[in-house]
Amino acid sequence: MKACVFTLGCKVNEVESASFMAALEGMGMEVTERLCPADIYVLNTCAVTREAEKKSRQLVARARRYNPSAQVFVVGCASGKDEAAFLSKGVQYAGGAQGKNRLLAELAKRFGGTYCCTENALGYEELPAPVQPRTRAFIKIEDGCNNFCSYCIIPYLRGRVRSRDPEQIVREAENCGRAEVVLTGINISAYDYNGVRLAGLARMLSGVDRRIRLGSVECTVIDEELLNALRSLKNFAPQFHLSLQSGSDGVLKRMNRRYTRAEYLEKCALIYRFFPDAAITTDIIAGFPGETDEDFAQSLSIIDEAGFARVHAFAFSPREGTAAFGMKDTPREVKQGRLQKLLEAGKRAAERYISARMGCVREVIFEDYEGGYTAGYTPEYIKVYAEGDLSGVTARARLVSPYGDGALGEVIEN
Repeated sequence: MKACVFTLGCKVNEVESASFMAALEGMGMEVTERLCPADIYVLNTCAVTREAEKKSRQLVARARRYNPSAQVFVVGCASGKDEAAFLSKGVQYAGGAQGKNRLLAELAKRFGGTYCCTENALGYEELPAPVQPRTRAFIKIEDGCNNFCSYCIIPYLRGRVRSRDPEQIVREAENCGRAEVVLTGINISAYDYNGVRLAGLARMLSGVDRRIRLGSVECTVIDEELLNALRSLKNFAPQFHLSLQSGSDGVLKRMNRRYTRAEYLEKCALIYRFFPDAAITTDIIAGFPGETDEDFAQSLSIIDEAGFARVHAFAFSPREGTAAFGMKDTPREVKQGRLQKLLEAGKRAAERYISARMGCVREVIFEDYEGGYTAGYTPEYIKVYAEGDLSGVTARARLVSPYGDGALGEVIEN
């Protein structure tokens, strides 16, 4: 029997889908993550934007075009937001982003085998160890979010923060067999397992002999304790994805973000004090309701002030059920114009960051070979291209010139 596990959305969804794949393989099935002819489809959906939700609903029809008689199981944020929309399509199961062990129990019941749902005292679901096919292993350390930013639907769908047992995290990091580990979750800044917070978890990982990278964090969690703990790791990747969303204090307040522009910049300065060559990357929303030209100018100017290495910019997308949904939306043409300016400023920032590091030697974990070059990443997440097939190789390379979305590298030591 063949099963397809297809994923839309964030890295957490990808990790959970990788756990589903492991469970299905344990039931004796042939499993693929590519949408193709199969007997069973597990569709992991997303609702972060209206477009993602629309694509999620369309997935059922896409799967059934490959096999009209296939059994379809739907999970994830979109199915949790509107379960009826998926059940009306005749799927066998529709669950949300919470209670994913119930899906695995249902699959085991229908297709043989047993599956025991496991949950710790804090309510975190321990899923099967995920299939990690690449050089980088994403390890989920928590689920849920308590922030309730005014534009975000995810806390309503993922629920409150539940943190994973740190011993389980350390064990997975030690045994994943990959060159790099990325700690991920819905809001890893809120990680707290019986008093062990993110800094404590980092100290527990100090014996793990792999490159360790953080997923997205909030600036509010950045302090000397955390940075000292990260500096104690054997091979920490000094790339901090520090969510910003706006450079304007007024907009940040309406977004229900819990910091000011000045506080954010102070945290950036603290990071650079501990990691002078750090890459700080961020997200910025264009055209949040009420954003004035002056507000937007502050979002543009903070790109240079913070010294960002990369900027992910998005136009505001109103989500029903959030506080911002009732706010007067910014005209589409204004949002698109501002978005374009953010993208251009972000591109210039990335070029500056990469150009300033030409001649530097960095450890690169190489991944994909194509067209005579293998691409890989430095600890700062600079994409490096080197001649020849170096797939799966970790090597020291000198950055010799900007190239495409990264730099050309000259391998000097394997």
